[in-house]
Amino acid sequence: MYKTYSMELAGRTLTVDIGRVCAQANGAALLKYGDTTVLSTATASDKPRDGIDFFPLSVEFEEKMYAVGKIPGGFNKREGKASENAVLTSRVIDRPMRPLFPKDYRNDVTLNNMVMSVDPECRPEIVAMIGAALATTISDIPFDGPCAMTQMGMKNGEFIVNPSQKDWDEGDLMLTVASTREKVIMIEAGANEIPEAKMIEAIYKCHEVNQTIIAFIDQICAEVGKSKHEYTSCAIPEEMFAAIREIVPPEQMEDAVFTDEKQKREENIKEITEKLEEAFADNEEWLAVLGEAVYQYQKKTVRKMILKDHKRPDGRAIDQIRPLAAEVDIIPRVHGSAMFTRGQTQICDVVTLAPLSEVQKIDGLDANITTKRYMHQYNFPSYSVGETKVSRGPGRREIGHGALAERALIPVLPDVEEFPYAIRAVSETFESNGSTSMASTCASCMSLMAAGVPIKKMVAGISCGLVTGDTDDDYIVLTDIQGLEDFFGDMDFKVTGTHDGITAIQMDIKIHGLTRPIVEEAIARTREARLYIMDEVMSKAISEPRKEVSKWAPKIEQIVIDPNKIGDVVGQKGKTINEIIARTDVKIDITEDGSVSVCGTDKAMIQKAIEMIETITTDFEAGQIFTGTVVSIKEFGAFIEFAPGKEGMVHISKIAKERINRVEDVLTLGDKVKVVCLGKDKLGRISFSIKDVPADK
Repeated sequence: MYKTYSMELAGRTLTVDIGRVCAQANGAALLKYGDTTVLSTATASDKPRDGIDFFPLSVEFEEKMYAVGKIPGGFNKREGKASENAVLTSRVIDRPMRPLFPKDYRNDVTLNNMVMSVDPECRPEIVAMIGAALATTISDIPFDGPCAMTQMGMKNGEFIVNPSQKDWDEGDLMLTVASTREKVIMIEAGANEIPEAKMIEAIYKCHEVNQTIIAFIDQICAEVGKSKHEYTSCAIPEEMFAAIREIVPPEQMEDAVFTDEKQKREENIKEITEKLEEAFADNEEWLAVLGEAVYQYQKKTVRKMILKDHKRPDGRAIDQIRPLAAEVDIIPRVHGSAMFTRGQTQICDVVTLAPLSEVQKIDGLDANITTKRYMHQYNFPSYSVGETKVSRGPGRREIGHGALAERALIPVLPDVEEFPYAIRAVSETFESNGSTSMASTCASCMSLMAAGVPIKKMVAGISCGLVTGDTDDDYIVLTDIQGLEDFFGDMDFKVTGTHDGITAIQMDIKIHGLTRPIVEEAIARTREARLYIMDEVMSKAISEPRKEVSKWAPKIEQIVIDPNKIGDVVGQKGKTINEIIARTDVKIDITEDGSVSVCGTDKAMIQKAIEMIETITTDFEAGQIFTGTVVSIKEFGAFIEFAPGKEGMVHISKIAKERINRVEDVLTLGDKVKVVCLGKDKLGRISFSIKDVPADK
């Protein structure tokens, strides 16, 4: 026997079945929003995982292609690794929920969200977000929920709660907000230069909607929720902390962490750890958790220094940005390059331009988005943090950071009609000590301008941190957090934008939510910082996009032809277009609407290819002048190829002004000749004359 619950959410009915499926999971819910159907489950291991000092939470968003009536591509014809959208959705679900689990919980937990049907009017991502929170709340897994999520779009200045896929893709705002009963716990946004005040308004409209969802979850949990199970606490014994403080007094730990050089700080902590290992040599139980204990001791020390003494580990003021540097053209022969440095965070970004045929193809659940013209990718090698590790490709963090910087710059990119290129930006992390994604945004912006991409405005990004005390009013917001302040603080609030507004937000926290004054202060602080970065640093390296693309970049010219003439340009089995490509060494892309892009490195050859295409697609009229090649000689005349695959005939009587007996007396195969069109003969062939070409032609 199962129970069904329903609520009205943004003008549509959200239905939840509990107990209908997956009875062996700790918690499960089958959700329908419109026709979008998602199965959300929450499962936990019976015992904690041995030898770890973190909470092993896994969040999955499974895109089943049958949900949109497709068979997956490839040889296997089954879903493979998670798409970029699936990874990003999993991260958005993970980030607000992770802080709500007990800090000393070490049992493996998996939240799985399987998309089984997609209604374009109801995005599956929001259903999965609600489903994950619901399944966990009603389960026996310890969780300080419920929480809820809402998405907000905007078109023509009007907010749209949980917009359809079309409105989400085409609108000026893509905002996702997660909340508990009292506070906002996660913000993710892409925006078309939304003013700060408008963004705050949208965030708290989402927060209001979240309260209705939380009330709905509370109702379900009151009827079918399970009692939370007991678990083995992995908290550090208080007597161990007391012993550590005896050996390493607080002032000694302060001296160890109070430095602006990451390597020096790590060396200091290493010495303290070795000292404690020697002191606890006979206590295996304490040795097993010593690393976590030292971490927590550092954390308490740093938080106390910041909150009570207003002292940051590197000595900066609360609103001070680390030393900045920016430069362009550091890599030869690439199409565009730039490097941005903030303290010990350093990013080199390289831009590559290519014809539109090189756009990324996307095979996902969104039928509206099948290609991606602008691709931003982020790499985080181990050497950037002084470690050694085999590179195994981008993980979820790398994909998330790349997507954030990509989202930050999309609103300022030129339209494809203005700049018909596929664009790839790759951010290489040379050094990392906090906020590499924001450094990637700055470096990418400069690299795009250096490559000659006519972006509309400059974009920069910065991150703010937070340290909180025992009350909502006891907090410090920190501008430009370094790694230590990120690890030991309560918030990583990243904001990118232009002078006129916000283009992206990503907010992560480690506590149970932020008050509105904290959100407003963080947004105001990031605006002040990003304007400084653009005006005082980036613009001095490069102030505007270059007027032309690099000499190493391909050149692209566009023309429009009659769509009915596309077949003439392509030719039978591609013979004509391939001949044009072979003669000019260009790349040609033709769309169904007749838009033709010709790409190459030699402008003369590009122009030659365009002339050939225009010749082929021209409606032939008497009096038109062409230059062609003699490709065939007959007794009655010669055939002239005036464009690849296009020939016309010159009758022997039209070759020379005087009478000739043999065509070969005047013309030879391969000769280049000028001809004038006489129209079409009785057989429908194009008829040319050489002798009637005007003298001035």
